[in-house]
Amino acid sequence: MKRFTILPILMLTLWSGCSKSGGGVKLHTDTDSVAYVIGLNVGANLLKMDSTLNAAAVCKGIADYFAGRQSMTMEEAQTFYLRYVNYAVPEKIREQERRFLDDVTSGQGFKSSESGLRYDVTRDGDLKRTIASDTARIAVRIKALRRDGGEIYSSYERGDTLRTRLDSLPAGLREGLKLLGSGGAVKLWVPAALAYGAEGDRTLGVGANETLYYEAELLDVQADAPAGGKSGGR
Repeated sequence: MKRFTILPILMLTLWSGCSKSGGGVKLHTDTDSVAYVIGLNVGANLLKMDSTLNAAAVCKGIADYFAGRQSMTMEEAQTFYLRYVNYAVPEKIREQERRFLDDVTSGQGFKSSESGLRYDVTRDGDLKRTIASDTARIAVRIKALRRDGGEIYSSYERGDTLRTRLDSLPAGLREGLKLLGSGGAVKLWVPAALAYGAEGDRTLGVGANETLYYEAELLDVQADAPAGGKSGGR
């Protein structure tokens, strides 16, 4: 269903962009219609990659290649594209995330760690019983939300306690829990790089490059678990 929701939008966008760049295109024959359908499918895939693409520039690239008047070689194009995807886009995402975190935590008592984690320790707990290593077994209660407030997981709602090794949890949550002693509590805004990154987590419903909010209580800290002893992390 999502594909068919996208296509009408793409049809209008690409039709407008291509019309501006090269005049209106009439579909006189079945071959023309097939070409148009191919364009729609290309557009649908491009929209999934980057919804901010300039449709007129896409159409110009296609037209220039067909006409043999490219402004760069395919090797130059590949180099530029890889640099853009691997460096420019991630940096843009990180900068947007930094601005969001600055806004949402301003005046709220949150501090920032070197990693970029924003944290507010609301209860220290017993600081004689802290987490010594990532292999420690812990008992925690966790609520995880998306930045828009949508719930991902809540042991409070489920009425249970999560018992697991620390290293089964996302890096930002691990870092936040290490600030506490047994019985402590913390609020966290976790950058995507310290959560589920560019891949996200389909099982949990976490999207790519998604900033997460956690409320967590460290109920108990036990001795380190043996290697391979992970269990049930979120």
